[in-house]
Amino acid sequence: MSFSKLLEHFWQIHDPTSLDRQGADVGVKYRSAVFFHNEDQQRQANASRQSLDRSGTLKAPVVTAILEIGEFHRAGEDQQRYLEKNGGTCSIK
Repeated sequence: MSFSKLLEHFWQIHDPTSLDRQGADVGVKYRSAVFFHNEDQQRQANASRQSLDRSGTLKAPVVTAILEIGEFHRAGEDQQRYLEKNGGTCSIK
């Protein structure tokens, strides 16, 4: 999947106007963020966020952070394959 396609899907599957919150889950670990690996991805992410923010489709400003990827920490076992374990589905193709 291309980075631009990933961004497109990302904006659709969550609320990018909620700071440190997604649904009933609250806290910094629920912040909206896009992590980039290189300058091209950074430019794409910033342009995509700006385009969404200016589109007028949201009721509040986009608060999604655009951050350089850092050290990766694997999620706990309870979060691995979460959708499969909890009967959910994912529509990313």
